[in-house]
Amino acid sequence: MSREEDLIKRVYAGFNSRDMDGVLAALHADVVWANGMDGGHIHGRDGVRSYWTRQWQAIDPHVEPLTSSTDPDGKLAVEVHQTVRDRNGSLLSDKVVGHLFQIEDGLIRRFDIRPT
Repeated sequence: MSREEDLIKRVYAGFNSRDMDGVLAALHADVVWANGMDGGHIHGRDGVRSYWTRQWQAIDPHVEPLTSSTDPDGKLAVEVHQTVRDRNGSLLSDKVVGHLFQIEDGLIRRFDIRPT
């Protein structure tokens, strides 16, 4: 497993356990992060913190990486099984989603959601 794949595996585990500070430490200070709820992108660690705080108050997302590969541009493409539940535990979504990570100096510089 490459360093990048190990980083991403730890980030998903931290996200799923809601270890916000642990995950934010893996992000570049000026990270660009896809906003899966509203569209567009969030900028910076503080922006991601605010986004996740709002997101986790509204829904309970869980993502498990299935496969990963490096694309021609050097970005890490990850397919994940994503389940989203409401705060009462009712299933809202259960699907495979594509994620794309740009990693710079051992930190996530950019995250995008891509069609699978």
